[in-house]
Amino acid sequence: MTEVINSISDFEKYLKNTKKVVEEALDFSLGPENPEILRESMRYSLLAGGKRIRPILCLASCSLAGGEPSLAIPTAVAIDMMICPLWIMMT
Repeated sequence: MTEVINSISDFEKYLKNTKKVVEEALDFSLGPENPEILRESMRYSLLAGGKRIRPILCLASCSLAGGEPSLAIPTAVAIDMMICPLWIMMT
């Protein structure tokens, strides 16, 4: 996940790849909630799309500080999980 970015196309590729990592981690983070309708609602809200800029910035910041971005994935996912309900309440 640590890549050298030399051009706009490299940056776009970094965003796309990191977004995929974040979305997979978000999907994996959802447990077997009961009732099933609760899990479906959570899944719909979390995985409805978006740029995932906040979690990507979290992982990029970790990398820039010399850390291992894969270790920051739980934090990046938590950031998106906290922001998602705020957007729902604001709409």
